[in-house]
Amino acid sequence: MQSLSKTATPVRRRPSWGIVQRRLAPYLFISPFFILFIGFGLFPIVFSAYLSFHEWAPASGLGNMRFVGLENYHFNLTDPWFWKSLANTAWLAVASGLPQHLIAIPLAFALHTGFRRFKNFLSAAYFLPYITSSVAVALIFFTLFATNFGLVNQLLGWLHTVPVIGALFPSEPINWLGRAPYIKPVIAFVVVWRFVGWNLVLYLAGLQAIPRVLYEAAQVDGASTWQQFRYITLPLLRPIMFFAVTLTLIGSFQLFDEPYVMTNGGRTLAEAGQTTAMYMFRTAFEFSEMGTAAAMSWLLFAVIGVLTFINNRVFGRSGLNPDT
Repeated sequence: MQSLSKTATPVRRRPSWGIVQRRLAPYLFISPFFILFIGFGLFPIVFSAYLSFHEWAPASGLGNMRFVGLENYHFNLTDPWFWKSLANTAWLAVASGLPQHLIAIPLAFALHTGFRRFKNFLSAAYFLPYITSSVAVALIFFTLFATNFGLVNQLLGWLHTVPVIGALFPSEPINWLGRAPYIKPVIAFVVVWRFVGWNLVLYLAGLQAIPRVLYEAAQVDGASTWQQFRYITLPLLRPIMFFAVTLTLIGSFQLFDEPYVMTNGGRTLAEAGQTTAMYMFRTAFEFSEMGTAAAMSWLLFAVIGVLTFINNRVFGRSGLNPDT
């Protein structure tokens, strides 16, 4: 009996090299993504959070990093230039973000319903500014808004000579980028021009998800184009509107390229066009206050998080689920 029990005991075999390869191969293939994400995504986030509680100048080396607690956050919250840059950013977010959607939604509806034959061509044309280099766009508009030789002032000067409506336009060239009251409107105009096409493509994708039978039924019932837009398009576009407005909020509060190029770094005219991202860049790389800049980035993250939460509350559950 003893010999039979020994014979029935299962023998544990070591897995062959082929089985090991098959088990490890999936992890090996996806490992580059996680390695890159940890190195270039997760580590900078964790390090910036760690850095925000320290005082550190990069030229002094990592060994001279000094823990200061919440001092960097307190400095930013009591810094008038931080609040001015945040006010500039909020102004630009409203002045450039709101028109993007007010133009893109009806334009997408018109392309979807009235210009179906040329929809792809026109949507690609509107999308072209988005894929163009932001620095190149800023340089082009910097030239267009030049005081003496800019095309905008040339056009305004010609309109001033037109009878009847000429009095509505200035007779002298405007120093668009040399006077504080004009800087933010010019930057907002450039941002609107660049991102309308992006939002247009988003709303076109949302419109294609709306069943066409709804429009056909509305036409049978005698609904006008405005009534179709008001009672069919807008309610069913709410999920896309929530998504697009959230992206606009995030992008607007990280605005850097256009104002930096057009205002020469925002160092002139009492920083009239300086955004929070620009001030953060100057704090880190011009003032060598890495800890202060890191704390500023987390304060900006908190602002974006609060605004995204408010956006969610404004759209409500219907913004995420059109069936409710």
